[in-house]
Amino acid sequence: MAVMFILSGAASAAAAPNSSALDLNAKSAILMEASTGQVMYEMNADTALPPASMTKMMTEYLVFKAIKEGKLSWDQTITVQENAAKQIGSRVFLAQGDKHTVEELYKAMAIGSANDATVQLAETVAGSEEAFAKLMNETAAQLGMKTAHFINATGLDRADMPEAYRPTSIDGETVMSARDSAILAYHILKDYPEFLDYSKIQSFKFRERDTAPVVNYNWMLESNKNVTNFKKFAYPGVDGLKTGHTSNAGNCFTGTALQNGTRLIAVVMGVPGGMNDGKRFLETAKVFDYGFNQFEKSTIVDAKVAVAEHETFKVKKGSSKKVNVVTASDITIMVPKGTKVTPTVTEVTPTANPLVAPIKSGDKVGTATYTYKDPATQDDKTVTVDLVAADDVKKAGWFKLMLRAIGDFFSSLFNGIVDLF
Repeated sequence: MAVMFILSGAASAAAAPNSSALDLNAKSAILMEASTGQVMYEMNADTALPPASMTKMMTEYLVFKAIKEGKLSWDQTITVQENAAKQIGSRVFLAQGDKHTVEELYKAMAIGSANDATVQLAETVAGSEEAFAKLMNETAAQLGMKTAHFINATGLDRADMPEAYRPTSIDGETVMSARDSAILAYHILKDYPEFLDYSKIQSFKFRERDTAPVVNYNWMLESNKNVTNFKKFAYPGVDGLKTGHTSNAGNCFTGTALQNGTRLIAVVMGVPGGMNDGKRFLETAKVFDYGFNQFEKSTIVDAKVAVAEHETFKVKKGSSKKVNVVTASDITIMVPKGTKVTPTVTEVTPTANPLVAPIKSGDKVGTATYTYKDPATQDDKTVTVDLVAADDVKKAGWFKLMLRAIGDFFSSLFNGIVDLF
């Protein structure tokens, strides 16, 4: 099913829960349903802000992409280069010439937000960090991110990068809106759900000889509920994604949580306070509470049902002159609890008119577009669902086609004569 949320004509009205009660202490925030990208809450969501290490979500996405395309492998050994070894901030203290596997470096990035591991992965994918940043910007545009601008793989300010490796062909600093952060998280979860196998790890030892493990900066992980220092931040169902902190960015977090079959994505940016006071997680909990407590899933169009007044499409060269069509899947949205949303059919379009036999049951034969008023935001939305054939239509034999053609000829001739009088 293809789902699109765009402004259109009005449908049925519904009241959204009171989101002002959230009283967020952040510069921007957004709440998104993870399977459709439906936005349930937003505050200054399109303001471009420094994302700090939330930038690494794009690096994580592109490394997974390179692995899926066969350009990298998890067990591939990488030799650490100068740029990575010179990184500051969060790191696993790589030295030039060290050798580590892609997976070891990925864990250091996803769990420990290690700048050195991140840069080495970026250089391995694109040849240089600057080339990788260009790839990040190209990918952001492809994913529909409107404000994102990347100058490096880590989210560090330009002044904090090793001087010799600061980009000369990319201006400015890295910025990204809360909406773009949520869009990026949406695509990570949609395209590479295995990412959660890494982001949910509480801690790990980067080297066997290390005396202390690398601890996940995401204190909201549900698995932290029994960890003394983190249990007050642990939240049911949280298993990702990425924190961020710099002096310019403040405290940021993009999180995801799964409860009772519903997965949400929450982003908070510019939360004041210290890096280690956990305030960003308390603000994120407010956003998750709003989503899980005030909303529920509602199926507004069922799967395998006919669209009123468009139950069949014309077919030529078939054993039948028409085929029954039904929706390929349901359309389910998040609505305030107890709210009913009634969509309106605005367009039904066959892939061809008429369709041509043979047609198999389940073949896509068109689309149906519905409009409704989103009760979460009060925006008018359009949603498109595929239509499929409900049964087979075999290609007719030559004799049947000939008889049909003769019948059509005389029918047309008769109608033409009638029209003369």
